[in-house]
Amino acid sequence: MTIEYTSKEIIFKVPKNTKIEDLQDLANLFEFKQIARKSKAKQKELDAILNESKKGRWESIKSKIGI
Repeated sequence: MTIEYTSKEIIFKVPKNTKIEDLQDLANLFEFKQIARKSKAKQKELDAILNESKKGRWESIKSKIGI
């Protein structure tokens, strides 16, 4: 993977065989971070959201690997 900076954008280049699901996960992370920067939520609220999202991720991983 390479990262290029231009005057207007940051460009990530990944191998063509990169799974689209992995790229979507990365895009979701970036979106979350942008939203979180603007948030006025308390840490306790964020921890609750994080725990809930981890539950969903674990279920997704289990289904992908067949357990």
